[in-house]
Formats: sequence, structure tokens, C-alpha cells
Amino acid sequence: MTSLLMFAALFVLVFAGVPVAFSLIIIAIAFGYSVFGELIFLQLYGPLLHTASNFVLAAIPLFIFMGAILERSGIAKRLFYALQLWLGGLPGGLALSTIAMCAIFAAASGVVGAVEIVVGLMAIPAMTKAGYRNDLIAGTICAGGSLGTIIPPSVIVVVYASIAQLSIGKLFAASILPGLLMVAFFVGYIVIRSLLHPTDAPALPKEERDVPLPEKWKITLTAMLPPLALIVLVLGSLLAGAASATEAAAVGAAGTIVLAFLFRELNLKLLKEALNVTLRITTMIMLIVAGGTMFTSIFAVTGGGQLVRETVASIGFGNAGIIAFFLVVVFFAGFVLDWVSIVLIFIPIFAPIVKSAGIDPIWFAMLVLVVIQTSYLTPPMAPSIFYLRSIAPRDMTYGQMYRGVLPFVGAQMLVLIVIIAFPAVATWLPDLLVGL
Repeated sequence: MTSLLMFAALFVLVFAGVPVAFSLIIIAIAFGYSVFGELIFLQLYGPLLHTASNFVLAAIPLFIFMGAILERSGIAKRLFYALQLWLGGLPGGLALSTIAMCAIFAAASGVVGAVEIVVGLMAIPAMTKAGYRNDLIAGTICAGGSLGTIIPPSVIVVVYASIAQLSIGKLFAASILPGLLMVAFFVGYIVIRSLLHPTDAPALPKEERDVPLPEKWKITLTAMLPPLALIVLVLGSLLAGAASATEAAAVGAAGTIVLAFLFRELNLKLLKEALNVTLRITTMIMLIVAGGTMFTSIFAVTGGGQLVRETVASIGFGNAGIIAFFLVVVFFAGFVLDWVSIVLIFIPIFAPIVKSAGIDPIWFAMLVLVVIQTSYLTPPMAPSIFYLRSIAPRDMTYGQMYRGVLPFVGAQMLVLIVIIAFPAVATWLPDLLVGL
């Protein structure tokens, strides 16, 4: 009963407006005191020391720094313009360019939220000027921004691997095919809608994309090669086993500095802004990591793990029931909590049960990541909507945003169904790496 009261109290504090990190810490100390008394801080020291000494988490600020430099160095603007030149003449071409831009940017930075804002600031004015419907604009930006959850190198994967004690390289490899499938389904919806309703997503006028072919190739190569080089450096070195996650992130961070220098964008102001963003986001994530570690340790001590096991056993249906129950919990938790909190609170509870049930932890991880990404888009809470609201024009209403994301939520659910029906989508590449 105490463990259930911990969650009830946590949600009360979150809904009262207390930041999630502080809510987790307050609940952990309050309920831990009832068990350990004045020794509570000694009890919490062990989990905090383990978190602070976790070498894998050092990759997080490096990936965030990559995204911050890319955001401010002009690389994103060049890439979006190049994609417009090639895709803008198609029905829905700007929306397709936006999804492609988000996928590439997510693969080069791995930061959720930053992708949505960076791309949205460029794509919204362009699509509005071209006459796109607001709901399609909103859905495309939010869905594209969510790709940072599943496309490697994702910061979420780094945290998940650290908590579940899984190989980051294997999780990155496992997320490649689901990420590509997600992009394909998003593109499929945009293409079908644009063909059925051309006025919803008109093609760009020819004069806006009429660039001589040699010049178009020059613009494209200049814009595409830098982020692709970063992707190859980071993922290539990691998947090939040549570098750890932290080393690969360091290579990517150094690569962004080199690119900013080559594009003559590197200066003290750029570095200061990038470091400020990195410090702010990293501090937020690590504070939540600390709070989540404290919360789950007290939850386990008060019988939470046993309660979850008994609940799972009472549901029945074997492994299918276990997976369904866990995914439903994650989905609804996403209405209230951010992704860091979800991973920190629930994965330490779920991982031992998943392992003892003989469920492939890599496959299960991909299911959880897709569900977290889906909850990121799903109304009524939908964090993606709140990111979009901060940059959206005044005539774009919440109703239009909610309607816009629903088809993309459907596409995400299709990806989840495919991974459940065909586990090899998530496990083939990790298994292949083991054999290399």
C-alpha cells in the first residue's frame, strides 16, 4: 500500500506544479523517512553514488552539445533549403522536406524537443506561405520532432541502456529499422493526404525552386554532407565497436565544432550559447535521474517490486499480459511525466520482471520507446503540442494541433504493431552485430 501511495503523492505534486525532479526527491525522502528514520540520507547515498559514477551518462551532455551547435551554426537552414529544392515541387513537398529534415537532424543530435523547435521555426513560415492547412503543419512538426525518441543516437536510449544495463550499441542498432519504418509511415500519410486533397498541401511555385542543376547539386552537397558525416562518425564508430557511447558522442561534439569552423560560424557567442543550453538541459536531466533513482530505490524497499509482480501474475495471459500491462502503464504515464521520469521510474521495476519472464529485453525496449514517442504526441497532455505552441502563429489553434497529430499517432501505433508481430524488426541488426 505504501508503494501505491508514493505514486499517488507523486502525481499530486506534479499536478500542483512542482517540478518532476523535486517531486521525486520529496516523495523519496518523505516515504523513506517513515522506513529508515534519520538514516534515510545514508540509504539514498548508495543509489546517488551509483548514478554519479555511471560513465555511460557522460554521453548525454555531449549529444546535447552536438544539437546545440547544429541548431545555431546555420547547418539546419542549409539542409532545409536543399530539401525544399528537391521535394518542394511535389504535393506535400514541404511537409516531406520537414519530416526528412527532422529525421536527419534527430540522427545527428538525438535531442527530443530541440528538433521540433529548430525545424518548426523554419518550416512553419514556409508551409504557411505555401498555403498548407494548419492541422497538417502542426501534425508534421510534432511528428517530426518526436523522431528524436527513436532515431539513434537518442539521449533516451542512452538513459534507458544505463538503467536497464543493456548495451547502448545494441539499442542504437535495434532502433534503426523501427526509426526508418516510422519515417516511412509518416511520409506515406503525407503523400496519400496530399494526393487526395492537393489544396491541403500545395506544391511550391516553380520560381521558388528554379535553380540551375549544377547550383542545386552544390547546395545539396554542402548542406547534406556535414550532418551525414556526423551520423557516420557517431553511429559508425559505435556500431563498429571502435568507440564506446561516450567516445562516439565526444567525436560527434568535436565534429560539430569543426563543421561550425568550416562554415565560418564558430565564435565565442556561439560557443557560449551552446554551452549554456547544454548545461541547462543536462542539469535538468541529471536532476531527474537523481530523483528517479531515489524514488525507485524507496519504492523497491517498501514492497513496490513485489506489488508489481503480484499484479502482473493476477492479470494472466503469460508474457503477452506482462508486455501489455507494462506498455499501458508507460503510455498513460506519458500523459503526466516526461520521458526521463518514465524511464527512471518504471524501467528499474519492469526490467527484472521482463528478464525473469524470458522476454527479449532489446525487443521490449523498442516497444517502450515507441510507446513513449506515441504518448509524446497523444492528446490531451501531448508535450509536443506545448513545444509547438511556443513557436506557432496565433491563428493555429489547439484544436487544429490535436487534429493534426492524430494521424501520426495512428502511424506510430502501426509501427508498434509491426514490431510486436515481427520482432526481427528490432532484433535483427543487434543480432547481426553480435555475429560480426
